[in-house]
Amino acid sequence: MKPHQIQMSQTKLWAVIPAAGSGSRFSKTELKQYQTIQHKTVLEHTLDRLNTLPLAGYVLAISQQDTVAKTLDFTVPEKAHFCLGGAERVHSVLNALYYLTGIASDDDYVLVHDAARPCVSAENLNTLVNYCVEHDTSAILAIPVRDTLKFATHQRIQNTVSREQLWQAQTPQMAKLGVLREAIEQALVAQVNITDEASALEHAGVPVDVVQGRSDNIKITYTDDLELARLILASQQASSIG
Repeated sequence: MKPHQIQMSQTKLWAVIPAAGSGSRFSKTELKQYQTIQHKTVLEHTLDRLNTLPLAGYVLAISQQDTVAKTLDFTVPEKAHFCLGGAERVHSVLNALYYLTGIASDDDYVLVHDAARPCVSAENLNTLVNYCVEHDTSAILAIPVRDTLKFATHQRIQNTVSREQLWQAQTPQMAKLGVLREAIEQALVAQVNITDEASALEHAGVPVDVVQGRSDNIKITYTDDLELARLILASQQASSIG
């Protein structure tokens, strides 16, 4: 197989983008995925990156009050699907997986990616998909923890935590549709705290690998992150032109 050339055989590749959250840490009144960078919304940039992959389609889980998503100028709009999001991210993802169950095979692969991660590189996306297909496994993009970690209570350091073998999780996170849906269902029944798809898979005993990503695959969480994303996107575009 040539580097970065995806061979999907008989299975298809889908993307799920949970976009129903309130984003209260970013703003009480504005949704971060609809902020504008270079005349496009964050969400449009995110979909541009995902659509560098040979997707069969992508599902956006949006809130009932969302009047923006369906009006955006998405890449390959004929592949866009929409479903109602849930109270929490995990519920939005599960709703999207239920939607996909009606049009996809349980053996198809699903990439779950944050709506506010517009800087993920096409190279990393290809590497993740190739890894999962070649190894027949679930995996996530992640980067090794670089900084010294401190465990503190009430602002008082108790000890230094070894950063060896610690990884900072990113998205996309990839698994087969049926495996991920059942893992999330089981975790919700068990009332396990699900912070990402990998945590549901871990609870179900499904092996999940890490594929090294890049530190510029940031998630826009606070207002300052928007300016950082602008700089990263501009730098990435300059590098691709150069």
